This record gives sequence, structure tokens and C-alpha cells, in this order.
Amino acid sequence: MDCKESTPAYPGLQAIPCVWMRGGTSKAAFFHASDLPADAAARDALILSLMGHSEPRQIDGIGGGTPLTTKVAIVSTSSRPDCDVEYLFGQVVAGQSRVDYAPTCGNILAAVGPFALEEGLVTIKDDITVVSIYMVNTKSRCDAVIQTPDRQVAYHGDTAISGVPGTASPIELHFFDTIGSSCGALYPTGHAKDEFDGVAVTCIDNGMPVVLMQAADLGISGYESPAELNADTGLKARIESIRLQAGAAMGLGDVSSKVVPKMSLIAPAQEGGAVMTRTFIPHTCHEAIGVLGAASVASALIDPRAVGGDTYHAVAGINDLSVEHPTGEFTVRLTLAEDRLSIQSVALLRTARPLMRGVALTPNNK
Repeated sequence: MDCKESTPAYPGLQAIPCVWMRGGTSKAAFFHASDLPADAAARDALILSLMGHSEPRQIDGIGGGTPLTTKVAIVSTSSRPDCDVEYLFGQVVAGQSRVDYAPTCGNILAAVGPFALEEGLVTIKDDITVVSIYMVNTKSRCDAVIQTPDRQVAYHGDTAISGVPGTASPIELHFFDTIGSSCGALYPTGHAKDEFDGVAVTCIDNGMPVVLMQAADLGISGYESPAELNADTGLKARIESIRLQAGAAMGLGDVSSKVVPKMSLIAPAQEGGAVMTRTFIPHTCHEAIGVLGAASVASALIDPRAVGGDTYHAVAGINDLSVEHPTGEFTVRLTLAEDRLSIQSVALLRTARPLMRGVALTPNNK
């Protein structure tokens, strides 16, 4: 269906074709790059207006008022020989009138393949179609393996992921060139372990800039609920102080207005996994952990020099690490070289589906 052809007239309103999709444990408004202004400032102004940026509830837009539901994906065909489409992720910061393009989002990435196939940007092959995606934010590539029986995208299946009810068709995400994708190195500070405000940390970037800390070093167990941690203003102030220093040390500059680095507090696993996490993005403790955030955490756990590196004993070859979070777990597959430190590849499993398609409306005078 071509949204443009069926769009009725809305006097005084601008209509932009849009598909609202769930990717992993997040939701985002998906747009074709060609349907948005080419000028970055004009594009962002339109996105902010559509999402309802002027106040935290986003009551006058399609945003959901939480970081997990105020996301946008801008997709286009790619001229790169090794990629089918290009994916630019934007995190709309509710109430602050800005779109943050510093990180990417692995959860929303899971929906890019289905979107590209359904919208005709990529031709469906046989029972399985691989969509090669260039992640503009991190300048890296991901191959999404989509189930396409009878040349249709499958959404029903037996795969369950924590934080999403029921089951769905699996989407395998195979990442390339994620090491140092935002900061230039796996350990952007040049060390596997640093110290800020007297707290030992590991600053790491394997697809997402993350700062790991032992929860116990901050005087907590690491098993507190997100609500309890969000109510602890003293703890949040300590974490933010460390984040600002770590961000500068990681080459990210002044991160006071950025959503990276993500802050992950770790503790011994409770459900048989490799580690338990509590993740702040950037000032709010969330109910889960992001796709690439989990990849960065897992990458630190295989290194005995890093914070938490004594909790998991890696072996050469495939290592499936279960990263626990408040609402479940996230399994990261790392393939390691013989030295057990060099990461050859990262793969993760997600699900996704479209929730609504049509047009998003905003007043012309916004």
C-alpha cells in the first residue's frame, strides 16, 4: 500500500507517511528518508513536531513519553556495495526539543529488515532473506536474517524475548565492525579498567558506549528495582558525575546533553546467566538493557582485566552469554579467537512487527 496515494486532505495539517513498529523491546516511528526534508535542521524540526516534543508526555504528538517509545528510524536504499539499506536512528528527548543521533538502537534495528522488505526497498528472496543494513550512527554493518516463507515476511513464530509478551518469528542480527564504532576502540580510554570518583569502571564500546561498574562499589546490591534506584537521588548524582568524566575520557566530549555513554551496574547473576545488570540511559534506570548495550557488557565479561571480568570464563569459539536485567535476560553470542580476548563476531536474536501504518499528522505552522 502506498500511503501517499490514500492520504485524505487534512486542511492545515502536514501528512507524512509513517509505519509504527516494534523492534525488540522498543517502538519507533519509521520513515522513508525521501519523505523527510533533506536539510537536517528542517528534518529534525518536522520529527520533533510529529512526536510532540514540547512537553514530556508528548500529548500533542505520536511519541510515547518514555525513552523506549520516543524513537525514530529513517531508512533509505544504500549505494554501498555491501549494504541494501541505510538506517539512521534518532532518539527524541521528550521535553527537550532535540533529537539525539549519537547512539544507534539495536532493538529498533531488528525492525529495519521487515520494514525494508514490506516497503519494497529490498526484494524478498526465498524462505530466508538477508537484509544488509548500514547503521549510519555507528558507521557499521548488520546483516538481519528474516524468515520469509512463501515470499512473505513471517511475524508468527516460537521465539520469545524478555520484555515482550508471547512469541514471534526470530530475527537474527549479525554485527560487523562494531568494535569502537562510536569511540574508535573497544577500550576508548586505552585501559580495560579506569577509576572515577574512587569507583573502578570499564569504559567499553562494542556497538554502544557503556560504562560498567560493580553495584557493590556504589553501596547497593544491584538487585534493587528500577523504581527504587530512580528514587535514590544521591546514587543518581554519583553515577552522573562518573558518566560525565567517563564520557570525556572516552572521546565523546561533553556528554551532559547526550544519551551516551550508557551506565550499567553489574552484580552476580540470579537466574543462571553470566551477570545481572541495572542500566541507566542516561539518568533513568530502565526495565531492560539495550541490544548493543548488552553486547558491550558481554564483551567486558570475557576479559579478566575488565570490571566483572572474573565472573565469566571464556573459551575460544562460540560463547553465549546471558545478560540478566530487571525484566528478564538477553543472550549475546560472541565468537572469540584462540586468545579468548579477540572478538570475531557478535550475534543477537530479536523479534519485531509493524503495529500501524498510515500517515503522521502535524500542523503546518509548527
